[in-house]
Amino acid sequence: MTERATIVEEGEVAPDFTVETDEGATLRLSSLRGAPVVLYFYPKDDTPGCTIEACELRDAFPRFAHSRAVILGVSPDDVASHRKFKQKFDLPFTLLADTDHAIAERYGVWVEKSMYGRKYWGVQRATFIIDPRGTVAKIFPKVKPEGHAAEVEAEIRKLRR
Repeated sequence: MTERATIVEEGEVAPDFTVETDEGATLRLSSLRGAPVVLYFYPKDDTPGCTIEACELRDAFPRFAHSRAVILGVSPDDVASHRKFKQKFDLPFTLLADTDHAIAERYGVWVEKSMYGRKYWGVQRATFIIDPRGTVAKIFPKVKPEGHAAEVEAEIRKLRR
């Protein structure tokens, strides 16, 4: 099994990556320099907590437009799953297919979990706010889906000051 990596810390340059998006395009994180990035990791498409989190971010999305913030959702689901999830809930932001969980590992959010006494590896729900220079400005290491969009919005506003 994978050994848990150390979580990225605030003030560090965000680890760069290249990955396939929900539209089948390739995205490189460093290509987004100049705009704030909300990089949020979630366990699985179309599950209760992940849907709450995605829909809250969707509803707050127009308020992110003023800051030119880019929202990127990351899970181990494949492109087809992301497309269905995005269409079903009319999500206006990009979902990234981290099928080999390499990005989650680099950010330290691929962790051992336990459910009903069974241990397994999966994504810890976490959000990284990356400033326009590519530095991690804020980390929410263990996100509760309800109310998280408001927390993210407040952090994005701080970057504009």
